[in-house]
Amino acid sequence: MGRGDSTDKTDPNVTNLILIQARTTSSRLRAKVLLDLLGKPLLLRMYERVSSLKTIAKIVVATTTDPQDQKILDICNTEGIEVFCGHPTDLLDRHYKAALYYGAVNIAKIPSDCPLIDPDIIDKVFQEYSKTSCDYASNLHPATFPDGNDVEIMTIGCLKTAWKEAVAAMDREHTTPFIWERPGRFKIKNISCTVEPDGKKEDFSMSHRWALDYYEDYLLIRKIFEALYKNNNNFGMNDILTFLKLHPNIEKINEQYVGVNWYRNHLNELKTITAKQTKII
Repeated sequence: MGRGDSTDKTDPNVTNLILIQARTTSSRLRAKVLLDLLGKPLLLRMYERVSSLKTIAKIVVATTTDPQDQKILDICNTEGIEVFCGHPTDLLDRHYKAALYYGAVNIAKIPSDCPLIDPDIIDKVFQEYSKTSCDYASNLHPATFPDGNDVEIMTIGCLKTAWKEAVAAMDREHTTPFIWERPGRFKIKNISCTVEPDGKKEDFSMSHRWALDYYEDYLLIRKIFEALYKNNNNFGMNDILTFLKLHPNIEKINEQYVGVNWYRNHLNELKTITAKQTKII
C-alpha cells in the first residue's frame, strides 16, 4: 500500500484513480471521518459508497504523514483499503504524488466529508469526462448538485502543470483552483444536476447541504443513513431528496450552514466565484 515514501515502488499504470482525501485534524469538527455511522467509522461508509460505482477505477484513501492520522492508516490497513500518505496541508502535492505513485492517467478528487455522495453521480462525471478531450471535468463549476456530491476529474498532465506552477496557498491547499480558475488555458467541462425520471435540470447547491463540517451536519447525515441504509445501502440523491421532502424537520437540522463552503474565505482571490455561491457566517 502506498505511503508517500520515496522508497516505495510505483504500481503498474492505473487508468482511473479515485483519491478520497482524509485527515483527522479538521479545525471545525476534529476526527470527523472517524465518527460512528451505523457501527462503522464514517470513512468506511464513505468508501463503501464510492466503491459501488460502475466505473473501473482504483480507489485510494489519500491521508497524511501527520502522526495524528495514524488512526486512518490503521483502519485502512485493517479493512484492506489502499492508502497513500502525503503532505499534511499541501493537497495539490499529495494528489500529484499519489498520482505518480500509481501511474495514474486520470485522477478523481473526492473529499472524505461526503458520506452521502451518490455513486451514480461519480459515474456520470466520469462518463462526461471520457466523452470529450477535456483537461478537467467536475460538477462544481458552477455547482448545482446538493453540497456533498463533489467530483473532480483531471488528466495527469493537467495536475502536473498545476503542481509545478501553483504558488498561492489557496491553490496548494485546495488542489484544483489553479485549474478551474483558468478556463482560457485548460479545457474544462461541467456536469449539471438533473433529476429523474424527466431529467429536469435543478440547482440544489445553495439549498441542500449533505457535506460534513459541523456537528449538525453529522446529525443530519446520521438520520439519513439510519432511515435509508437498511433498505438500500446504495441509496442515491433522489432517494435522499424524497426522504427530506417527507421529513422537513430533519432537513432543518443543519439549515444554519446551508450554502456555507470554503469559497467564503477567498472571495477576494477567486475570479470565477461570486458571493452568490457561498454563505458568510
